[in-house]
Amino acid sequence: MSAQIRPEQVPVRPENLRQKTVKALWIGLWLFYLGAPVGDLLHGGHGATARLLGGLGLAVFTAWYLVLAFRAGRPVMVAWTLSSVVLLSVLAGALCLVLGRQWLVLFVYVSIASGAALPGELSRWTVPGATWLLAATAWAVPGGVEDLADLVIPALMGGYAMVGIRAIIRTTVELREARATVAQLAANEERLRMARDLHDLLGHSLSLITLKSELAGRMLPGQPERAAQQVADIERVSRQALVDVREAVTGYRRATLPGELAGAKTALTAAGVLADLPAGGVDDLPLDALPEDAEAALAWSLREAVTNVVRHSGAKRCTVTLQAQQTLAGRLVELCVSDDGAGGHPVPGNGLTGLTERLEAVGGSLSAGPAGKRGFRLLARVPLGSGS
Repeated sequence: MSAQIRPEQVPVRPENLRQKTVKALWIGLWLFYLGAPVGDLLHGGHGATARLLGGLGLAVFTAWYLVLAFRAGRPVMVAWTLSSVVLLSVLAGALCLVLGRQWLVLFVYVSIASGAALPGELSRWTVPGATWLLAATAWAVPGGVEDLADLVIPALMGGYAMVGIRAIIRTTVELREARATVAQLAANEERLRMARDLHDLLGHSLSLITLKSELAGRMLPGQPERAAQQVADIERVSRQALVDVREAVTGYRRATLPGELAGAKTALTAAGVLADLPAGGVDDLPLDALPEDAEAALAWSLREAVTNVVRHSGAKRCTVTLQAQQTLAGRLVELCVSDDGAGGHPVPGNGLTGLTERLEAVGGSLSAGPAGKRGFRLLARVPLGSGS
């Protein structure tokens, strides 16, 4: 039992003042149960010695409980933590037997402390163990059985609630780490793809340029005309290589609707947001009549909208619609991204200005704002070409 708790067995401890404050409030929420023993000390008719010893015992018990609760999330020695829980149980039992049934509530804190501080494979046993000690002590204390029904459920639920919260936090941390790993792997894969493409584009051209440069060097000064031909070939090959590189870079940078829809689904799912995307993708849209610049503007709008949903909205559901419409001004493609998050009005500088400029450059428009009492909606429109 002297082994140390593994890092994956514990949640990450609070890192800033806000997180520490939330944890302190959550721990302090359970302290209202101490009203029964405090009231017994003040009005229970005990002698001065019993009050003094009871007050000291309660202070020690509460302080040690808070130490265990606040240290939850730190890698501590299992034996030390388990020993602390045992000592809390002994102290709670002693106070109950000496001072009466009002002190049985201390076993609720023993259960919560064991659920908060011990790893799951131990707390699944210590929580019912603390509850069993509560029941056994209640039978030994005069009148304790009367309070047993009111304390057993809080002891079990409180202890297992802490076990569940620890599991949720641990799962959340693992999910964040997995998302970071996936993003890093995707970036690495993209770099490898770019490296392969550039090698395929430039490898042959640069080899040919090197070869013809060597030939031209050997032909000078004896064969200037043939050397000039080699130099002309070098110029032609280098110009073509430059064109190929520019086309490749343009392909990397240009966003497309199918690619952004796939990326939106991945991002929303990873963030725990239910993604309601077009079932048929863009197969039903006349994208052949949509200029590349207009498609790219819609794709960038989709990316920006989904990014804002994931980062800022706190939404549980995001709906994306993409359809062609006939208006008085002609046919157009309309992209709508709405969520059920916090809503609010657009904040200047959050990327909407750039999207507006992109869409206006291709004859489109952008509108964004609250969608009812809750939620936010972004609506982007671009015209279709005459071929539609």
